[in-house]
Amino acid sequence: MIGISLFVSCEKVEQADPVLMPDLMEIPLGFPEIDFPEDNAFSMERWELGKRLFFDPVMSLDSSVSCASCHLPELAFSDKVDFSPGVDGRQGVRNAPTLANVAYHPYFTREGGVPTLEMQVLVPIQEHVEFDFNIVLLAERLQEDPSYVEMSYLAYEQQPNPFVITRAIANFERSLLSGASRYDQFINLEKPALSEAEIRGMDLFFSNRTNCSSCHSGFNFSSYAFENNGMYEKYLDPGRLRFTGEENDRALFKIPTLRNVELTAPYMHDGSMKTLEQVVDHYNAGGEIHPNKSPKIRPLGLTQTEKSELVQFLKSLTDETFVNNPLFKK
Repeated sequence: MIGISLFVSCEKVEQADPVLMPDLMEIPLGFPEIDFPEDNAFSMERWELGKRLFFDPVMSLDSSVSCASCHLPELAFSDKVDFSPGVDGRQGVRNAPTLANVAYHPYFTREGGVPTLEMQVLVPIQEHVEFDFNIVLLAERLQEDPSYVEMSYLAYEQQPNPFVITRAIANFERSLLSGASRYDQFINLEKPALSEAEIRGMDLFFSNRTNCSSCHSGFNFSSYAFENNGMYEKYLDPGRLRFTGEENDRALFKIPTLRNVELTAPYMHDGSMKTLEQVVDHYNAGGEIHPNKSPKIRPLGLTQTEKSELVQFLKSLTDETFVNNPLFKK
């Protein structure tokens, strides 16, 4: 017994590699530099104010919900429900998207009707089913809090006002950078991070056979184009038509990123698909008939094994350092 005990105690126990969290504003390998507006350059004071506002329910009319109520850090700043509840439990009308890498988006909302991240901050504040508030009244509320007044002057040399509120939150959101998934480790030759099945799924994803990467392209897995993917024959949501008024834009939606997609269920603009397997089945079948459906959506003829490998690859896009980074926790 003594010999066995000594043998066991001397066995080498393999230790997992320590997880290194990226520094704040550290640009992931292969990503471009972030273009900050001239009036909203990054600073720690602005970031800290924006982070506090992001997590503070003071943003809503009755101080019941915050930005983080619908954009949870552990879910890559997305939500786990079809439609996120706002003030008085009022149900939203679209699924909350991830905020990962939102700094790189050329426009905002699913119809692309908002040109800057600063302007996008206004949307939930005034929406009846979200914060149901007025940014002028919100500014007056913040002016009554000495700590917010102090932070505002440190960040922007002025008291809390609509300019400060929108700039500070946008400043924080531009720091939500995600580019350290196992897929990134694999393509950057850091280590053999993908299994053989995941590599086969990756090859399928980037192949002409599936054409996935024609829409989910680039370092952020999105072309940011507007497409109809054949979800329905008739849509309750008018999509981009809501912004342009053009019938050709009916039921077209901005293509989302696939980074951290394993964590951002449910899927689609209305949260109608609960699993990645359902999503892959939808595209494999070719979608429903719609006059504006993209010609890229067609039956793919994937086998069960191929569908499984494609899902496994999509799960390799999860960035554990991003969702576990204490910098992005309340």
